[in-house]
Amino acid sequence: MPPTDLSLQIQLHPFPDGDAVAQALAQAVADDLRAALALRGQASVALSGGTTPRRFLQALSRQALDWANVTVTLVDERWVDEGHERSNARLVKAYLLQDAAADARFVPLYRAAATPDEALAEVATDLPTVLDVAVLGMGGDGHTASFFPGGDRLAEAMDPETDATVLPMRAPGAGEPRITLTLPVLRDAGRLYLHIEGGEKRQVLQQALSGQGAGAGYPMRVVLQALHAPLQVYLAQ
Repeated sequence: MPPTDLSLQIQLHPFPDGDAVAQALAQAVADDLRAALALRGQASVALSGGTTPRRFLQALSRQALDWANVTVTLVDERWVDEGHERSNARLVKAYLLQDAAADARFVPLYRAAATPDEALAEVATDLPTVLDVAVLGMGGDGHTASFFPGGDRLAEAMDPETDATVLPMRAPGAGEPRITLTLPVLRDAGRLYLHIEGGEKRQVLQQALSGQGAGAGYPMRVVLQALHAPLQVYLAQ
């Protein structure tokens, strides 16, 4: 049974502005990666795209880490090549994989195939077997990763029992076809974060938590219901 009080499914970390939340989130993620490196000699993180993460990615790139033993991948990706302005891989390379952080191993989700469907097996094989950290974003429609309302593979991607690690997604609000990590992969990450900024996103999160109105159908609500440990919400007021 999904938990009825979803407020217990989050741990809120509020900050006064985007710079403060970026610095704090970078420190927290770096600490998680250091712990994994100390335990296994390897660490992995899956990151989100969009405009919100830019300052966080820059702050993370400046963290002192054994970057050569860190694998960086994406939570989801638009099916465009890295030269495209909407590519999440392009964002990560521009803002994170610089200077010392350029030594990290990067596993993109996009491949030179006409559709994401054709590349699923290759991408799944390349992904790290252990995901120490995943950092989510969230849209005004309550989507996270590429779990878009109305998505053609949404039920499968959000099935907590699916064996799939990545799936394609097409949805009215998604623009291009997408590829996304599935809910179990994100749920089972060593630490799962949500990075949001502004009053509108906080309201969307509250709607997802309460299930009132549009929030009852938000994919973020399904994610919250599936979690085994609290989602670490880093919020700029």
